[in-house]
Amino acid sequence: MSSDIYKNISGGGVPWDMEGPPAALVNLVVQKTVQPCKTLEIGCGMGNAAIYLAKNGFDITGIDISEMALSEARIRAFKDQVECTFLCVDFLKDSIEITNTFDFIFDWSVLHHIFPEKRKEYAEKVYRLLKPGGIYLSVCFSENDDAFGGVGKFRKTSIGTTLYFSSEKEICELFGLHFRKIELEIIQIEGKPKTHLAVYALMKKEI
Repeated sequence: MSSDIYKNISGGGVPWDMEGPPAALVNLVVQKTVQPCKTLEIGCGMGNAAIYLAKNGFDITGIDISEMALSEARIRAFKDQVECTFLCVDFLKDSIEITNTFDFIFDWSVLHHIFPEKRKEYAEKVYRLLKPGGIYLSVCFSENDDAFGGVGKFRKTSIGTTLYFSSEKEICELFGLHFRKIELEIIQIEGKPKTHLAVYALMKKEI
C-alpha cells in the first residue's frame, strides 16, 4: 500500500478512514475479551482505533507507512487529550523501530494489501512481536466480497490500488503454525461507499 494515497485523496475520501473505531474492535473491549494492555496497531492510518483504545486505558503504539496519515493521527490524539505513540514504519521492510513486545496486536483492513508471497514473513513478524499468551486480531477482505464489482483473488480498486481477497481457509493456514484460533468467521465491516465482507480472525499465541 502506497503512502501516496493520502496525498492524492482529500476531503475525507480515504476509504478506510471511518469516523469511529471498528465495531468489532469495540466489541472486544466492551466484552473484555481484550483488556487494557500494551498494544500495537499495524496500519493505524489517521488514528481512530488507536485513539479509542487510548481512551479506554490501553498503552497503544500505532504504526503506518504514511507520515501524512500519522501527522493527522497525532493532531486527533492531541485534540482528544490522549497519549498514543505513532511511528512511521514499513512493517515488512524495517520494523527496527519496534523494540517492544505486545500483549495485543491487531491489523484492520491491512492484510488485503499484502500479497501471498509476503504473508508468511508478515505472520512471522507478528508472532515475534507478540508476547506468549497474547492476542492477535486480523481483519481483511473476503473473497466473497462484491463491493468492488469484481471477481478473483486480485482486484483493482477505484483509487488505483490492487488488493488480494482471502478465504477463511487461507487465513487459517497462514496463521495456524503460530497461533491458536479463537474465532474465524466472515463479518460485515463499514466501508466507503458501502460495506464489505471480511474475514475476521481472532487468535492467541500459545505460551
